[in-house]
Amino acid sequence: MPNPTFRPGDIWHDQAGQPIQAHGGGILYEEGVYYWYGENKDAPTVSSEMVGHQLKAPIGFSCYTSADLYHWKHEGVVLRAEQINAQEDIPVQERPKVLHCPATGQYVMWFHADHRDYAYARCGVATSDSPTGPFTFRGTVRPADSDSRDFTVYQDTDGAAYILFASEWNKTLWIARLRDDYLDTIGSASRHFIDQSREAPAIFKRGDRYYLLSSGCTGWDPNPAECATAPAVTGPWTVQGNPCVGDGAETTFQAQSTFVLPLPGKADAFIFMADRWKPADLRDSRYVWLPCQFDDERLVLQWHDSWDLSVFEK
Repeated sequence: MPNPTFRPGDIWHDQAGQPIQAHGGGILYEEGVYYWYGENKDAPTVSSEMVGHQLKAPIGFSCYTSADLYHWKHEGVVLRAEQINAQEDIPVQERPKVLHCPATGQYVMWFHADHRDYAYARCGVATSDSPTGPFTFRGTVRPADSDSRDFTVYQDTDGAAYILFASEWNKTLWIARLRDDYLDTIGSASRHFIDQSREAPAIFKRGDRYYLLSSGCTGWDPNPAECATAPAVTGPWTVQGNPCVGDGAETTFQAQSTFVLPLPGKADAFIFMADRWKPADLRDSRYVWLPCQFDDERLVLQWHDSWDLSVFEK
């Protein structure tokens, strides 16, 4: 049997042979298990001038588990759209990210919660006693009392957690600290990349330096990624430019950032996770995972038709 590999842009199947439905997602790692959360888009796509491309009926968020990142078991839909909509009418449910809160022991899910015109612009919050759910919807919040669309959450090495979100109608990226229970923000937020229209943030820490990836705002169409670095989560951020090199660099290899996964126990080992959206048939959107490489302190992303984790052992 050949060694398992990652094939960016192909259809990826779970252990039951079904296409993985974990779009716009992120990964939580605990005690030898990877938990991959993402949007389940296994439903018909509708399109109109008013709403653009969206699911006819949202399903919710899936969880998949793996011990090796190659083979994934579907744990089910861990937060269902109907549970959310029983409390609030939120037809747009996107980009779930989960943190394990040390203060409460709970698993806390954040997601983008919106109406079809994207004017509601809030975050949904849900909790569970188990990483495989089920999660209970706790309601929506306006982080730092501002509008929020594409976002991510990040737990630092000291346990402090932050939300990074596109605000001011996507013109400026805001960063705010979460409360100790991770259920809302505390204090004021700082503003970054002012009037630069950055979305789809993904953050990671390498040594004592933080890296932040984002995309421009071009709807479903891909555009050049941008990388910035800082000595702290809250900046100041210095733009490095587009980390992608080679053919496809100007469209981030036809994809958009969603998360960067640090590999536990490996130095300088990070996986860039992105979505290759297919707006006319969202269920067939694909995953683009690539190894992060570094030229001194500069992040470099290069296309690979096929690769495996041995790239981090070279």
